[in-house]
Amino acid sequence: MHKLLYRTAGLTALIFTGCSSLQQNSIQLASDAAGVTNLKSIEFSGTGRWYQFGQAPNPDLPWPPFAVKNYTADINYETASARVQISRLQEIEPGRNRPQPTEQKVDQYVSGAYAWNIAPPAAGATSANPVVTTQPTASEERAAEIWATPQGFLRAAQSHQAKTEDKGTDTEVSFTLDGKYRYQGTLNARHQLTKVKTWIDNPVLGDTLLETQYSDYKEFDGGLFPSHIVRLQGGYPVLDLNVTTVKANPPVDIAVPAEAAKKPNIIVAANKLADGVYYLTGGTHHSVAIEQLNHIVLVEAPQNEERSLALIEKLKETIPNKPIKYVINTHAHFDHSGGLRTFVDAGATIVTHQPNQAYYEKVWAAPHSINPDNLEKSKKAPNFLSFAGKQVISDGKRNIEIHALSGNSHNDAFVAVYLPKEKILIEADAYTPQAANAPAPTSVNPYSLNLYENVQRLKLDVGQIAALHGPRVVTLGDLRKAIGITKASR
Repeated sequence: MHKLLYRTAGLTALIFTGCSSLQQNSIQLASDAAGVTNLKSIEFSGTGRWYQFGQAPNPDLPWPPFAVKNYTADINYETASARVQISRLQEIEPGRNRPQPTEQKVDQYVSGAYAWNIAPPAAGATSANPVVTTQPTASEERAAEIWATPQGFLRAAQSHQAKTEDKGTDTEVSFTLDGKYRYQGTLNARHQLTKVKTWIDNPVLGDTLLETQYSDYKEFDGGLFPSHIVRLQGGYPVLDLNVTTVKANPPVDIAVPAEAAKKPNIIVAANKLADGVYYLTGGTHHSVAIEQLNHIVLVEAPQNEERSLALIEKLKETIPNKPIKYVINTHAHFDHSGGLRTFVDAGATIVTHQPNQAYYEKVWAAPHSINPDNLEKSKKAPNFLSFAGKQVISDGKRNIEIHALSGNSHNDAFVAVYLPKEKILIEADAYTPQAANAPAPTSVNPYSLNLYENVQRLKLDVGQIAALHGPRVVTLGDLRKAIGITKASR
């Protein structure tokens, strides 16, 4: 019935009613071809590539690729919920030395305003229950992926007073969801959705274009569906999928677990490492505060504004009556730079390795209108202290050394911080200590080996390593053990 309407009614509209009526009918004709009227849920599967958004090893490079063995999306349009399962393996880009890849299995969910992941219990865990991890910052993106699918877009267009505009042989369809999320889609002359653009918030990029491209439509269960999907975010691909299977109206019943429905509690704990040096933990990403004569130097502003505001409040309590003058940024990966804008607004100078300054100046100039942060409201200009190789911040009593990690494939503008008096090394992502009772790694992480080589090259006398991920502060001996070195080489 739908195919007949598409092939005959659409042609009749073209011949007898003219372009204006054709535009008005385009959404209905596309919906008929896609089987939208009778579709409450959908499942599609395929293989291809997935790319890790926000983790480019260089600001001028695309997101790093993963080979996708399986990608399965289950979507319930009536409840605005979805489950996406991915089996992926990181590909090694030419010229890069990355950890030995192992298959990653991702199980991620969204339902309304809630997003979460589910993982099997860790080895040696006392409970056999799956681990639910709330992902509050992912809800916008996952919801956008629902409404950017062909059936989701057309369904939303019908119920949100979409506007249509003739663009040559194509028709542009646009509407707004929840009063702030813009959607623009392109229907070709065959009434097939070929492109969807929408914008979501990102702590680094601001209003970020999420563009999905559809091609090679085929008849699947329930109607037409693209056999090739390419999704771009921040200007580079995040998904390139060859669709092999589509199922109409599968059972998709997604209940929000209690853990995901809880409002996230942002915790910052101050652990004293030495006089005036505090290890700020409480989440997945840590920071270190260093007291100098008239101010505070903070190493790392991770994740987002919420975390940065919590850090600011904790430092008022831990080191009172001193401003945060400098924030040292270890590298430009989004999980380690997402909170920097908050400190720009607070008046801190951002200390970063070249060429990160030019990158931050460019991306921070973009609008942050979807979820305005403090810097969007104040419009303050950022202050930078950028360097190459080595930088020292001194108050005459305490030196803070910042060293480039030469040759580390994780990032091309990557630094570690060293306190020579206290013999403390502060680093992110090069070495993530495991729990004390965790089994030894089966292979050497080249990032960690490179970190040790840089420590040797720079002749740093390291007593403690305050990693910005991981459960504990460790020693250089722990790093040596992790990379298979039984004793010091000096």
